[in-house]
Amino acid sequence: MTRMIVNEAVCEALFASPLQPSDVLTAETVADAIGSTARRLGPAGCASQMAQEFGDHPEEATHRMRWARELACGLCGCLSFAFAAAVPLVSATAGTDLLPVREAA
Repeated sequence: MTRMIVNEAVCEALFASPLQPSDVLTAETVADAIGSTARRLGPAGCASQMAQEFGDHPEEATHRMRWARELACGLCGCLSFAFAAAVPLVSATAGTDLLPVREAA
C-alpha cells in the first residue's frame, strides 16, 4: 500500500471507529481503535460506513472527518503501522478472477 492510501484508510477507520472527540485519547487508544475497526469492518466497510454518514448527515460527517484527519496527522507515525498490522496487504494477483467488463456501446 502506498503512504497516501494507508493514510486515507487510517482516516476512514478512525472515522468509523467508536472514538469520540470528547474521549480522553492517547496514541495507544487511537491505534487500538483503528486496528480493531479495520479488522472488524475491513477497508471497504470503513469506507462504506463513512460514505453512509456523509449521505445521511453531511454536516456532522464533515466535522468528524476533519477531527479524524487532524488526529491522524498528529499521530501519523504510530497509526500507519497500526493499520498496516491490522489489515493484511492484498496480493498482486488479487482481482484477476474478475469477469471482463463489456465495452459500452
